[in-house]
Amino acid sequence: MKDLFDYAAVVFGCGNILFGDDGFGPAVIAHLTQHYPLPDDVLALDMGTSIRDTLVDLTLSEKKPGLIVLVDAVDVPGRSPGEIFEIPITQIPEKKMSDFSLHQFPTVSLLAKIERQAGIKIAVVVAQVESIPEEVRPGLSTVLQNAVAPACAHLVRVLEREHAPT
Repeated sequence: MKDLFDYAAVVFGCGNILFGDDGFGPAVIAHLTQHYPLPDDVLALDMGTSIRDTLVDLTLSEKKPGLIVLVDAVDVPGRSPGEIFEIPITQIPEKKMSDFSLHQFPTVSLLAKIERQAGIKIAVVVAQVESIPEEVRPGLSTVLQNAVAPACAHLVRVLEREHAPT
């Protein structure tokens, strides 16, 4: 069996499925793996809220993928709920740094270091949330449920654009 970092490209779905729209990343990974045949050198994983541990492991590993694609939910002013877009690592919203998802410090710093020092391409694909509840409430809003399939199509385009098969 291949090790996580034996793959040329990895797609990580980030988010907490217990907090509404924050579970977008894991929902996208579930749909992607069920409906899209990925190349043998591409791995898609639901990371839930444990992305930081994996990124730390990556910095210590001799083997590294050439591409990391992160999928998550964000709340960016001026965006429409369900809108799928890409953002640079440096534009991950600060107000999400205290939540349970991708954006918690030191993840942003770790991603920048991995990209800069290891030469790994990093793409961040996000969806604008409708809302994230203050209390536990599993399940995506209807607007984000409807954004899952388009996000998968967007991910396939990112992989085609950024990943050269090995």
